Amino acid sequence: MNPSTIPSIIPPLDLRSCLVSVRGETIYEHYRNQEAATHIAKINSCTKSVLSALICIAMDQGMLPDASTPISTFFPQLLSDPDPRKAEITLDQLLTMSAGFNWDEFGGQNSFPRMTRTDHWVNFALEQRLSHSPGTHMEYNSGVSQILAAILKQNTGMSVADFAERHLFAPLGIHEYQWESDPQGIHTGGFGLKMLPGDLLKFGQLFLQKGMWNDQPLISSDLVIRSTQPAITVTPPNHGSYAWHWWVDVYSEETTALSDASISSEQNQPSLGYYYARGFGGQFVYIVPSLELVAVLTNDKRKKEKPPLDVFPKQIVPQLAKLL
Repeated sequence: MNPSTIPSIIPPLDLRSCLVSVRGETIYEHYRNQEAATHIAKINSCTKSVLSALICIAMDQGMLPDASTPISTFFPQLLSDPDPRKAEITLDQLLTMSAGFNWDEFGGQNSFPRMTRTDHWVNFALEQRLSHSPGTHMEYNSGVSQILAAILKQNTGMSVADFAERHLFAPLGIHEYQWESDPQGIHTGGFGLKMLPGDLLKFGQLFLQKGMWNDQPLISSDLVIRSTQPAITVTPPNHGSYAWHWWVDVYSEETTALSDASISSEQNQPSLGYYYARGFGGQFVYIVPSLELVAVLTNDKRKKEKPPLDVFPKQIVPQLAKLL
């Protein structure tokens, strides 16, 4: 496919990077400058999807039990919590952000910024009261990601980064990265990872290939599928569903307000399911299985200069869907 068929909208958006791969071949590659191509940068909450992959690998290898396991297995102190529901929260509910904790991700006393100012992030997250019964409501919560990172470290006997290096990064040929840690030395589960855009593309390609890399399974196809299936409807203003630390949505002409007049309703473009990792500030890894497509978008602009969140589904997918 000729790269010139990619819309001309990308350069004006001044993204740090935009990479698109179809059937394993990179068909479009844009960097704001050479530094964007060769220097690692924060991927923010895309870290969550990397953590999800590591959780799946640990489950495959028998280092973690089934997702239905209650987290009191790892934190026995929860058995004496005044709210008996807390001890019954499962790994699955942590992964789907449906644990029920009262949490306001970006503000207030029970928030991600407040957590990072404490001397024990995991305890802070676990001590929050429940505002919903576990499994009934999705509330975006970087605290539960830190709980998962702590569980991964506890059960593998390795730091999260060391486990990733051995079982994910090295096999993918990812050598340049940095990962922040909390005061207990637990690598941050919800953010704090720096990577190259090209390595994010490899990560997305691994999932497109259902966990296979160089003819070897890094993640079982069963867990790739389970971890990216819609599990719970997300809370507004988000739309779509949430999976195991992945966002899931469907593109269709009927439900997407497209401004591109060149997209004709006569084409009857079918709905396209996709899932994606999303990080604050414009970091995305999109996987569209039916198009065999992976796209990476990264950015580092200030708030007023950011492109809209829907650049990919509203401006890139419609064009690519016509061509593939």
